[in-house]
Amino acid sequence: MKVHEYQAKQLLAQYGVPVPRGSVAKTAAEAKKIAADIGGKVVVKAQVHAGGRGKAGGIKVVSSPEEAEKAAGEMIGSMLVTHQTSAEGALVNAVLVEEAIDVERELYLGIVIDGVIGMPVVMASEAGGMDIEEVARTSPDKIFKTYIDPGVGVHAFRARGISFDLNLEQAQRRAATETITNLYKLFEAKDCSLAEINPLVITTDGRVLAADAKLNFDDNAAFRQKDIEELRDTAQEDPLEVEAKGKGIENYIKLDGNIGCLVNGAGLAMAVLDLLKLAGGNAANFLDIGTINDVERVIQAIEIINSDPDVKAIFINIFGGMARTDVIAQGIVEAHQRMEIKSPVVVRLAGTNVDEGDRILKESGLNLIRAYSFKEAAEKAVAAA
Repeated sequence: MKVHEYQAKQLLAQYGVPVPRGSVAKTAAEAKKIAADIGGKVVVKAQVHAGGRGKAGGIKVVSSPEEAEKAAGEMIGSMLVTHQTSAEGALVNAVLVEEAIDVERELYLGIVIDGVIGMPVVMASEAGGMDIEEVARTSPDKIFKTYIDPGVGVHAFRARGISFDLNLEQAQRRAATETITNLYKLFEAKDCSLAEINPLVITTDGRVLAADAKLNFDDNAAFRQKDIEELRDTAQEDPLEVEAKGKGIENYIKLDGNIGCLVNGAGLAMAVLDLLKLAGGNAANFLDIGTINDVERVIQAIEIINSDPDVKAIFINIFGGMARTDVIAQGIVEAHQRMEIKSPVVVRLAGTNVDEGDRILKESGLNLIRAYSFKEAAEKAVAAA
């Protein structure tokens, strides 16, 4: 789950990470008032779940409340297109208006989970303000990594070591040490999957501030992070993903292909994506229905896939262990009875109760494309699309 920059900065401030003075505005008039309260130059920043806002015209430095009002009026209600959005762009429903700061240095600070090591890792770099992926590709020596034992946390000496890596002056090292320590406290307490400050700036008057911030949260921890769940902005998410989640289908992700996939098990679902690519096609979604022996859930999953206008064929690939293929088959039959499915449907069933599943499909009279091996099924799905 992602949140907006202004929400991330509110959380950072709660945990003692310094941020510029500012507030969120949902109308141009509100932006004008916030700018007047701050005084002097301010920055008006479009709030969308995507990077690259500056290059796309979503960040503007203005010199007066009137200019802030004008900039906010142009942004709010518009579709901002960046390299991280779709071609249609992301809807701007709010802007962050905050003080313009005089920057001496731009640094990078981030925390993620290293899945290979199985530990959080603090990443820091003097190359702030740039895409960290680009820095990693072109100048990996500029990124310093410090692994954190989650049972111990960030001791002050570890945080100071990171501040030395960034070549900070003594006074700045103290502020940076506190920022690193407090950012980790937030990362741990709120079950973040990413906590990123880019850039972490040193101002000309010596302050250390989070000029931009990005926080992502582990969806698996949503049950114990109700306050974070309330920050969710579904207008920034794919409508089909929102609909799927509302129906209890947690593992649905919209992709850019044209073959809708219904699979049980994340590993098998990933293999489906790979084999479709190998056969010359592309998946329209990732959908792991899981071990759900529930006809209604099968129907709902098919309904989500069927409502995607990009889908030209539906590929149902079930390997039943604890999942029963006869339940899946019954769901396929009832889905056709409830809705018009215009796309060809390729079905491959294997495993538990497969004979009964085959019988249900054969007796249904549906014009399905049957396949009995994984490779055959993928090739038929690509051909059908």
